[in-house]
Amino acid sequence: MSSCCVFLKLPTPSSRPSSSSSSSSSSSSLSRPQLPIPTANPRILCCSSNWVQSTLIGAISGALSFGLFFSLPFPLPSSSAATSALLEPPPRSLQTCRDDVVETRQEELLPEVVTNEGLVQEAWQIVNDSFLDAGRHRWSQDAWQLKREDLLSNSIQTRSKAHQIIKRMLASLGDPYTRFLSPEEFSKMARYDMTGIGINLREIPDENGEPRLKVLGIILDGPAYSAGVRQGDEVLAVNNMELKGKSAFEASSILQGPNGTSVTIQVRHGNCGPVELVEVQRQLVARTPVFYRLEQMDGGATPVGYIRLKEFNALARKDLVIAMKRLQGMGASYFILDLRDNLGGLVQAGIEIAKLFLSEGDTVIYTVGRDPQFQEVIVTDTSPLVQAPVIVLVNDRTASASEIVASALHDNCKAVLVGKRTFGKGLIQSVFELQDGSGVVITVGKYVTPNHMDINGNGIEPDFQKLPAWDDVNRHLSQCSIHHQG
Repeated sequence: MSSCCVFLKLPTPSSRPSSSSSSSSSSSSLSRPQLPIPTANPRILCCSSNWVQSTLIGAISGALSFGLFFSLPFPLPSSSAATSALLEPPPRSLQTCRDDVVETRQEELLPEVVTNEGLVQEAWQIVNDSFLDAGRHRWSQDAWQLKREDLLSNSIQTRSKAHQIIKRMLASLGDPYTRFLSPEEFSKMARYDMTGIGINLREIPDENGEPRLKVLGIILDGPAYSAGVRQGDEVLAVNNMELKGKSAFEASSILQGPNGTSVTIQVRHGNCGPVELVEVQRQLVARTPVFYRLEQMDGGATPVGYIRLKEFNALARKDLVIAMKRLQGMGASYFILDLRDNLGGLVQAGIEIAKLFLSEGDTVIYTVGRDPQFQEVIVTDTSPLVQAPVIVLVNDRTASASEIVASALHDNCKAVLVGKRTFGKGLIQSVFELQDGSGVVITVGKYVTPNHMDINGNGIEPDFQKLPAWDDVNRHLSQCSIHHQG
C-alpha cells in the first residue's frame, strides 16, 4: 500500500507580485511598502479510501507528513532555492530497538521490488480509493475498473513506459490538479524546510496513539544536520518547552526565529536511543511575506493599520502577529488586510491566520470528501487577537489559502470584502508516494465556506467594489451579526 504524504496542491506561480518597501520606523523588523490605498474620506481580500473521510481534517490541523500543505493554483517551477541543497533521507540511526533490528534484517532478506505493472496498479488503486471528481466529469468506479483492465492488458516493458501510462491515466480524469510526480519531483517536494533549521517534522503515533514528532526530512549540511540531528530522531522539546501534544505545524513555528540566532532542541536519536540537547543556529530560507504601515484616514481622524500579506509561507502567521501588535501599539483602530494577488501557500498557515481574527467557536472552514453528505469542520479554539473592524482587499488572483481567510472573516462578520471576485480554487490535494519513489497528486476533497458556499470554480463575491467609508463598514458588519445570530 502506498504511503500518504498529505500535501495540498503545490505549485508556485512563475512570477509573484512585487512591491517596493521602505522602513518608516526603526522599531520595525518587517517591511512596509508604500502601496497605493485611498487615504482621505474614501468612498470607494497513507491512505485508503477510509483516509479521505477519517483524516481529512486531521491532516489539515496538524498531521503534516512533510510539515506543510500547499494550495497554490499554478504549477511548481522545476527548481527552488528552498530545495536545491537537500538530501535524500540518510540511513536509520544505529541506535534502534531490538524489534527494529529484526524488522530491518527481514527487509534485507526479502527485498520488495515493484514491477512496472504493479506500479501502474498502485497508482490506479489510489485514484479508485480516494479521488474526488470536483469537475463534474461523472467519474465512476465501474468505468475506472474498465480503465484498469485496459491499462494492464499488455506487458509494460520499462519503468519509463509505466510512468507514461500513469500520466495518461491521470490526465484522463480531466482534473488539472491531479498529476504524476517523477522521483526527482517527489523528492524535491519532501525536502521543503519550514522550521528554519533544516528539518521537516511528522506526527507519528506511538503504541498508545499519542503523536510523537519525528524528523521526516533533513537538509544536507543544514544547521540541524551539522549539529547531529538525523533522520528518524524524535524532537522532544524546544528551548525547554515540551512539545508533547503539539502538532508538527505548531512545533515548526516554535522552532522559527530571527536568522542567525540559536535554538536548543532536545532530541531522542532513533526509536530508543539516547536523549541529547542540541544547539542549532537558525538559517531561514523563507522571507517575510508581511508588509505594513499605519495610515491616517478621514483627514487624520482615523488611524488604520494596513497589512499586505503576499503569501502563506512558514513565517506568515508569526510576522502577521508582530505587525498587528505593533500597529495596535501605534494606535490603529481599524485594519485593512490586503490579499490581492496572494495565490495561497501553506493551507495550515491560512487556517491559523484566520483564527487570529475569529472568536472562539467560530467556524474557519468545512471540508468535504467523496461523500457529499460527509463534512468535517475546523473551528477556532482561541480568542481573537484584534476586535477592530477589518477590510479585506481581494481580486481575481486571491486564491486557495487566501480564500479560506477571506471567507472565514467574511462569513463570521469580522470583515467586509472589497475588490473583485476571487479566483475560486477550493480543492484539497494529497500527495501519495509510489513504491519506486515517484508520486501522484490526487484531488481528495474540497473546501466549503462557513456559510456553506463551494469556493471551487465560483470564487467569493466581495461586498464592495470600491473602498467604503468606515461608517458603512460598521453598519454592514452590524447587520451581518444580527443576521448571523438570527
